[in-house]
Amino acid sequence: MMTPYFETIQIIERLHRYFLDVVKVELDRKGVQDVNNVQSMILYNIGHDELTVGELTLRGYYLGSNVSYNVKKMTENGYIEQSRSVHDKRSIRVKLTDKGKELYGVLSEMFERHEGKLDGTDIAEEDLKNLIKTMKALERFWNAQSQFTGLDSIDDGE
Repeated sequence: MMTPYFETIQIIERLHRYFLDVVKVELDRKGVQDVNNVQSMILYNIGHDELTVGELTLRGYYLGSNVSYNVKKMTENGYIEQSRSVHDKRSIRVKLTDKGKELYGVLSEMFERHEGKLDGTDIAEEDLKNLIKTMKALERFWNAQSQFTGLDSIDDGE
């Protein structure tokens, strides 16, 4: 028997994969072959900012990916540029190049187009707001579960 909790976990996983497929289709449609869907989302999360790789990792969830490797590949392909931080020479800062900003625009247009298409569905803005509220609550719950307190291993009877 599948519980609503477990079904939610499965749907979240499936939605993430579908979304990455949608990004891949958009890249293919635009003839972009030197960056993959995960790298595109990393690029999108950099946006107009200049970030460290650590900040970038905290901003997004790049399942099964190595952010440093992807940053290196995007640098090699001319989407981002790296520079040493003025204040901390160990820290690398990244920002989009003109080529990266162009791809950012392609992705922004895709998001706007998809959002416009939602108008013709039974997914209302209020539904999305409620979904966000629920997902954030799950995020807080899972974050709390991943924090080891040492109390979980203590038997209540002791």
